[in-house]
Amino acid sequence: MSQFSEITRNGLWKQNPILTQVLGLCPTLAITTSLINSFSLGLATTLVMAMSNFAVSALRSFIPYEIRIPVFILIIAALVTMVDLAMNAWLHDLYLILGIFIPLIVTNCIVLARVEAYAAKNPVLASTWDGAMMGIGLTLVLSVLGIVRELIGQGTLFSGIEMIVPGVQAIQILPEDYPGFLVAVLPPGAFFILGLLIASRNWLDARANERAKALLVQHSPIQA
Repeated sequence: MSQFSEITRNGLWKQNPILTQVLGLCPTLAITTSLINSFSLGLATTLVMAMSNFAVSALRSFIPYEIRIPVFILIIAALVTMVDLAMNAWLHDLYLILGIFIPLIVTNCIVLARVEAYAAKNPVLASTWDGAMMGIGLTLVLSVLGIVRELIGQGTLFSGIEMIVPGVQAIQILPEDYPGFLVAVLPPGAFFILGLLIASRNWLDARANERAKALLVQHSPIQA
């Protein structure tokens, strides 16, 4: 259980794909204009990461080391194709909005990095959990970006939810005459908000380290 707890902490915080490793910036900047878009792409990426980690870990003994990267990409591409076809069939309107960024999960360095760094060296269950937690960590950051950008840019939340749940409408948070803030829904706004999130994470980590050092000094024996 301690291993899975460590994997969870790594995926959600310590090694968060966006806040710590700063990977996958292309979809992060392009898709996070609303909560629904952000969460949907994050969930699709999470499914691919969990399944690809499972597949690579299960087959790692049969994959020659010299050709491992092409084989990994082939496995990821097959799984992305499955997700792509499923979204096209069942969530077609959302599929059209996300567009090319669903197939581009194949080239997302987050997915390949976890396959190479963890799944190719660890058991199936731990590898699958690692992929899921890394994906959830990614989805959480994308969702926060989507919430902030949608709220500041449009004054709403859950814009586009009717594409998933027919008949449900977005929630108007700010007054209806709110003109919107264009920069928030453009890539510069995403850069700025993402920078604030990374700075906040680093500040929280620095404070936690200072408290840990102070506690260690407080309980250490007094030196003569």
